[in-house]
Amino acid sequence: MPPFPESAPDAAGFSPVRLERLGALLRADTDAAAIPGAVALIVRDGKVCFHEAFGYADHVKGLAMQHNAIFRIASMTKPLTVVAALMLMERGSLLLTDPVWRYLPTLRNLRVGVESLVADGTTRHLTLEPARRTMTIHDLARHTAGFTYGQFGDSLVQRAYRSARMIDDQQTNADMIAKLGELPLAYQPGTTFEYGMSTDVLGHVVEITSGMALDDFFREHITGPLGMADTAFGTSRETAPRLAEPHRDPSRGAAPAVLPYDPARPARWLSGGGGLLSTAADYARFGQMLLNEGELDGVRLLSRKSVQLMVRNHLPATLSYGPQTAELGIAAPLPQLGSGYGLGVGVRCDAGLAPVPGSTGDFYWGGAFGPYFWVDPLERLVVVFMLQELNVQIRTRYRALMRALVYQALR
Repeated sequence: MPPFPESAPDAAGFSPVRLERLGALLRADTDAAAIPGAVALIVRDGKVCFHEAFGYADHVKGLAMQHNAIFRIASMTKPLTVVAALMLMERGSLLLTDPVWRYLPTLRNLRVGVESLVADGTTRHLTLEPARRTMTIHDLARHTAGFTYGQFGDSLVQRAYRSARMIDDQQTNADMIAKLGELPLAYQPGTTFEYGMSTDVLGHVVEITSGMALDDFFREHITGPLGMADTAFGTSRETAPRLAEPHRDPSRGAAPAVLPYDPARPARWLSGGGGLLSTAADYARFGQMLLNEGELDGVRLLSRKSVQLMVRNHLPATLSYGPQTAELGIAAPLPQLGSGYGLGVGVRCDAGLAPVPGSTGDFYWGGAFGPYFWVDPLERLVVVFMLQELNVQIRTRYRALMRALVYQALR
């Protein structure tokens, strides 16, 4: 696939002087080791008007960041998994209204864990109750299925997730589903937005429905057709040296963490919720496809109406929100922040309530360890910011900074 054509910032509707504020800030912060390194890419009207690399891909080894550095994109995998499911919907292979058990019978009779305090007033007890309705594919795509993440809280259900090692890069998707079939849900399906393993479950639905492993489906139907040559669940001998690394200094407020991909110990788990690696340029092609409502360079992945369905808010006003939602920072799909959640992406519903610049209707998501993207249809804009950062406060701040500095430069 051809690369994006390039445009001078002023021809793309940006002030070159004001856009340089973004470059100056990232250069200063990487020079000061506030962040290890980053790649920022801005596409407007299908043309690249800003693409710069800053700092180090590996600060310890002294390796400078390159434009084609490969990043662990974590939850920015989720939009690709949803696109895969919607492609199967367009073939008639599945429906959003289908019960999940139609494809994964192990999950048919899940029960819901309800916590209570025993007589001493301090000891917690977990009671299991039947699910009041079955979860659907729609629930998986919008995080209302009742699943959670075990590593981001300490409820009794989350403790059970940790004991079952639900985040294990050496498991298979079939292993993951077998474990979930033995665990309670954290919430009644359809009642609560809880960011969790729903998209991982959806990834296995894609595998079962298509008859293909998730990496093969992505390569044949999404990343291959879009020319996303560096987007995969792993690296090769040739691409591994381009892998960006975070700071690992506990004094920065970020304890050393096990990252989701280690070239020395490749993952077996094809995590539809967080397993991909990618580059800024690759992910910009995916974002531009969504901005173009399903098509890029003559290749159509989805219909216009399917993309419109994906990027509209799917959270009803009656919904509750799990305690983890606030931890998503500016990405939290909360009505009080003017935001909702579509299928695999956050959606800006109200420009006035949001604490960062943007447009009503823009959609976005980020991943643990720092990467972030958004698409603004009103401004014909795709922005990708690639970062590897273990400190959640730091990466949340840079997402807000990117929003502020990109929009201030628009004429």
